[in-house]
Amino acid sequence: MLTGKLAALRESALAGIGAAASPEDLERVRVDVLGRKGALAQVSKDMGKIPPSERAAAGQLLNAVKLALEEALEAKQRGYAEAELRARLDAEWIDLTLPAPGPRPGSLHLITQLREEIEDLFVSMGFAVLDGPEVESEYYNFDALNIPADHPARDAQDTFWMTSGHLLRTHTSPVQVRGMERLGPPLRMIAPGRVFRNESIDASHEHTFYQLEGMMVDREISVAHLLYFMKTLLREIFHREATVRLRPGFFPFVEPGFELDIHCLICDGRGCAVCKQSGWVELMPCGLVHPNVLRYGGIDPEQWGGFAFGLGLTRLAMMRYGIDDIRQFQSGDLRFLRQF
Repeated sequence: MLTGKLAALRESALAGIGAAASPEDLERVRVDVLGRKGALAQVSKDMGKIPPSERAAAGQLLNAVKLALEEALEAKQRGYAEAELRARLDAEWIDLTLPAPGPRPGSLHLITQLREEIEDLFVSMGFAVLDGPEVESEYYNFDALNIPADHPARDAQDTFWMTSGHLLRTHTSPVQVRGMERLGPPLRMIAPGRVFRNESIDASHEHTFYQLEGMMVDREISVAHLLYFMKTLLREIFHREATVRLRPGFFPFVEPGFELDIHCLICDGRGCAVCKQSGWVELMPCGLVHPNVLRYGGIDPEQWGGFAFGLGLTRLAMMRYGIDDIRQFQSGDLRFLRQF
């Protein structure tokens, strides 16, 4: 009789354990079967009613049933615990190769990155990197660069004048004059920096942008020297040969003067807002240094010659990265800046 009850209880309890759909269901089965007032406890109370000769065998069977049920419960509980852990790991998974959460680290502006790259290139070719004031005198910004008093560049529509008579420099060329005065010939120098123009703002013009002026003063300098350094610069920046053209251009500080244009890399020459539908972008005014500029720098033009160029760093960055609006650079839009 007791043997039959234990067998039936075992089968019923194992079925209940197997059918438990949640840890809560499993706990109810445990209490109903193995609790202080559970089914197994009720069966054990009947042990006193069986003959003494059968009690040992009945006790062994009772313990075996209890052990089997406890093992089945433990296995089921372990399965629930493992499932819970897997779900938690999936929900709380962290890629340890990603940056830690919190404030993003800062980075260099793409103009600064490009500027440092060009500086490294020219330093490798023996050029010095010079700097000068952004608030300039009329002498260094105009007079010493052979720009006469009636030249349109002095007009207020192009230049930000200050009440003191000084101005925000319109190019970094004044650093060339200062470099000649300080270092003398022979001279190789570049002057990167921020410049200011009182211009109407559009996709290719800004009132504040960045330039890089360059100059080489030595004996027997020719246009061939100028072209060599310009092509070397463009090849290293764009990592390919760039299509360029030289057009005659008038600039008071060089003679002869040229406009160096680059085939537009934004539209591949088809025409866009950056190249004004022409397929070409004015990149560098350049030429051989005017004798008067050499004299202002304290250098004898009968003994020395040189070439000079002015490069728009902002426009060069537009060509390199395919940016079609110059206003992006100073917009403060982190979505734009974090691309570089």
